[in-house]
Amino acid sequence: MSKLRRTRKKVTKHVFSTEVGEMDISNSKERIRNQMVCHKLEDVSKPVVGAGSADSYRPQDDKDSENQTTGIKPSPLKIAASAPGREFNTNSNHTDNTRDGTQIPTTPHLSSRMKHIKQEMAKNHLQFVRFEATDLHGVSRSKSIPAHFFQEKVIHGVCMPRGYLELIPNPKDDEVDHIRATCFNSDIVLMPELSTFRVLPWAERTARVICDTFTVTGEPLLTSPRYIAKRQLSQLQDAGFSLLSAFIYDFCIFAVPEIINSKTISFPASTLLNNHDQPFIQELVDGLYHTGANVESFSSSTRPGQMEICFLPEFGISAADNAFTLRTGVKEVARKYNYIASFFIETGFCNSGILSHSLWDVGGKKNMFCSNSGVEELTITGKKWLAGLLKHSAALSCLMAPAVSCRKRYSKESKDLKESVPTTWGYNDNSCAFNIKCHGEKGSRIENKLGSATANPYLVLAATVAAGLDGLQSSDGVLAGPNDSTDFCQAKSAEIPLKLEDALVALEEDQCLRQALGETFIRYFVAMKKYELENEETDAERNKFLEYFI
Repeated sequence: MSKLRRTRKKVTKHVFSTEVGEMDISNSKERIRNQMVCHKLEDVSKPVVGAGSADSYRPQDDKDSENQTTGIKPSPLKIAASAPGREFNTNSNHTDNTRDGTQIPTTPHLSSRMKHIKQEMAKNHLQFVRFEATDLHGVSRSKSIPAHFFQEKVIHGVCMPRGYLELIPNPKDDEVDHIRATCFNSDIVLMPELSTFRVLPWAERTARVICDTFTVTGEPLLTSPRYIAKRQLSQLQDAGFSLLSAFIYDFCIFAVPEIINSKTISFPASTLLNNHDQPFIQELVDGLYHTGANVESFSSSTRPGQMEICFLPEFGISAADNAFTLRTGVKEVARKYNYIASFFIETGFCNSGILSHSLWDVGGKKNMFCSNSGVEELTITGKKWLAGLLKHSAALSCLMAPAVSCRKRYSKESKDLKESVPTTWGYNDNSCAFNIKCHGEKGSRIENKLGSATANPYLVLAATVAAGLDGLQSSDGVLAGPNDSTDFCQAKSAEIPLKLEDALVALEEDQCLRQALGETFIRYFVAMKKYELENEETDAERNKFLEYFI
């Protein structure tokens, strides 16, 4: 027996050059448990020690995704949704960006948070906790854990088939032949970020916690949209900035077809009808508030059954977390009232998903877009950021309007049959792709209006930051503005493809976004969209399962 143990120990010493299947699984679990002490406390500055790393690692090009199962080493994260140990404050929308990212977490901090969560669970008599993660579409994928197993799962994580999140229908397709079927069909581990633990007001005796995804060897899943967004926010912090942002969503409320035809129920753009169904709206807004997603305003929108909801801006990943919470929460509340809530876009129907954002210093004290000149104009920093968005607008549109029906909104103002339309920007002009609002220091921001409501909020956030950062780091001249505040500009070299096929080509050819988002993610995303184009469902088939769409 002692000889066998010595042999096993010798194998694990050389684990960094072996396949996952040859690794000592107990050693893998130990690495996950060790790295999760850091993850629970959101100290992501400490690198994950996994199969490919014995020390801290640096960003690598993940061109050979076959290495992903043996430890591709993504760049370590340095920021998170909120400071460790900080209790949720419903009156605050600012994350503490001055936190020392080099602080090494200690067990008492983790114990303190767990103690607080246990008190919440006992107070609310919780029976289940959902461990939620986003797939590539932005749809919540989860497993519900009985409350008495919560602490154990916090330590060890929850396993889920990898394919549930990556959604590649056939891993042997030509587009993804570099990814082994054994890799696709393997398990990944959901590890909860405890700061996102919230009791769900619309679900009976249930709470949820948002999870990050890891391989069984403790490496971050390179196709995880939330991980990609965190990595870009880390890059932004390294450059000396932080992002204050909020999503503005349109979504549709339909009556259940058996009760009322879904085409006849209507919430037109009327003040009198904003409160047409007050109990539903009140439960939704109040429920979101108690999950930490502060709604700044809501109203009926311009189409039958269409509503608009605006969130209060927040720093860091919290803005995308709020949007992710809404996308599931509104469906659950609607179901209680025999409604169906959908972000999906029908032909000739537009549900927009706008990312309103501004750039601040790391401490969150100064808006880097605000010139304080009394003139409606961006700062030099703001213009460089905007130049980056314009430069990468074709590739951005692929991630922000990821379905065929989404892209028809780009051509609604054009009468000519074209393959692309110019990217427009302007001051206080809602018709532009990038609408700049200079309303004082707190109100100076850029609205990225390329997005549709079907887009994954984490990918929208990540791609916007990646494009903006490229603009800041570029040596190109400062962007010239419109002649006056009523004009808008058409970027000369920026065109938005009208066809999804062309947008996919633009994304594949955009070296900046490929590097920022990762080669592995780009290959998966493009393969998934090509498969969808080849197997596009009919309207009748889609509407039959409307409730389960985005």
